[in-house]
Amino acid sequence: MKLEHRDCIHNARALDPWVIDALLADVPGWTAIDGILSRQFKLPDYRATIAFVNAVAQVSDTQDHHPDMTVGYATCRVTWSTHSAGGALTENDFICAAKVNALYLGMTSA
Repeated sequence: MKLEHRDCIHNARALDPWVIDALLADVPGWTAIDGILSRQFKLPDYRATIAFVNAVAQVSDTQDHHPDMTVGYATCRVTWSTHSAGGALTENDFICAAKVNALYLGMTSA
């Protein structure tokens, strides 16, 4: 099952580095550095950026897994890590990254 169709689980375990490398192929545009999964999204303007931020907030609330976001006029950097796993990356981070990628694709292709 594709990551974007899965749901986060509580108490997810930290991933081994080789698993992280394999999962990166399923979330184009994302990078994993020092236990943080991140991607910067480009949007047409501030209104679109805020709509994107609100949509990401909805996804994260539904999954009970919340990112850090840095918002600019036409950009939003989204970063994931799992606090309950000691700030390491878990499958939950990749599930949410895949959901955000699908969301972004839907917003920019409309």
